[in-house]
Parts: sequence; C-alpha cells; structure tokens
Amino acid sequence: MLFALSAPLQARPVSVQIFDSQGQPVAGAVLSLAGSPAGNAVGLAVMDQIDKQFSPAVLAVATGTAVSFPNHDGIRHQVYSFSSAKRFELRLYEGTPSAPVTFDQPGLVVLGCNIHDWMLGYVYVTDDPWFAVSDEQGRIQLNVPAGQYPSTLWHPALVDMRPISAGTLQMGAAPIELNLPVAVTAALQPSAPEPTPFAEAFRKATRDAPQP
Repeated sequence: MLFALSAPLQARPVSVQIFDSQGQPVAGAVLSLAGSPAGNAVGLAVMDQIDKQFSPAVLAVATGTAVSFPNHDGIRHQVYSFSSAKRFELRLYEGTPSAPVTFDQPGLVVLGCNIHDWMLGYVYVTDDPWFAVSDEQGRIQLNVPAGQYPSTLWHPALVDMRPISAGTLQMGAAPIELNLPVAVTAALQPSAPEPTPFAEAFRKATRDAPQP
C-alpha cells in the first residue's frame, strides 16, 4: 500500500506596500504574520548609534534575539528602556558593549538616551514567524509560503503605539497594499537641536569624563 507524502510548502517572495491615511508611503511600519513554521530562528541583531540617532529607528526581532548596541559616534551614549517587555540600561559608553541585550519577551521596547533626549528607537519583539519593517518607500519584502495568514501592523504613529490587526492576508504572487488608519506626519526620530554653549560644554564633559 502506497502513501503519498505532501511536499513542504515553498516560501516565495511577496511584496507589500504600506500607506498612511493620506496615501503617503510609510517607513518604519512592522508587518507580522502568524503561523507555525518549523522554527523561528533567533540570533544576533544590531541597532547602531550614528549621528546621534538610533539606526535603524525601528528594529523587528523574534523573541529570544540578542541585540547589540554599538556606538559609532565620537561621544558617549547611555541607552535605556523602561518598557515592560524589556527594562535595561547601558551606562555611558563608546564603541560596542561587551554583551548584547537579549529580548526574551514579545512586545514593544522604546529606547532612549539619557544624554541626548531627542534620540528614540523602537525594538518590536514578536513571536510571529514572519515579519519585516517597511523601508523609506513604505515597501516590505517577505518570503512566505502561499496561503492565508492573520496579520498585525505596527507603527509608532498608531494610537498609544499599539499594534492593530491587518486582517487575514492572502499571500501569493500578487503584491499587497495596506493602509495605516492615521496620517504619519512626523519623522521616526526627531532631529538633534542646534548646539548651544551649554550643550557643547556638557558634551565635552561627558566625553572627557573617566569611564565608570
């Protein structure tokens, strides 16, 4: 007696475009798809600090991923989070901390710098097996087996920064368009303020202070 074994579903590239309520492309939106693949790989991700900004401004990772926070500025930063999904602090440092931070619970983690108040970064931690962040043109590329997937959409401009349902998406060869129900008018990260004599003196003091 012969039994037919079904071949595993093959992932295929799917394009998604994210727009806001004004029809403008949205950068930094996270789309995640629920499902049960063989395994959700975790490893090391990187959120850099360049020109007194977090880079990227939005990082999406699988639960259990370790994230490194290198500082490529010529000054010290002090990265911290008070978010319930991950509370931590990296005290004043230059270069790369010796140990990355493991994000072991799903949820949104908002990052700041104690020295530069305008610096904002977001780590979106998810149990979903497929996820990605939209680029400057609002585009997302996912490699997903064809099928229907419950989906979630997140962006810092959403009310209370809470993720919303994007419905059940039919993934296949056809591109998909999604809309955020808000107008995204502000940048993901505010610009650094113009330097003042006090700010310059403070910057020099934090740069020249001895390492703890």
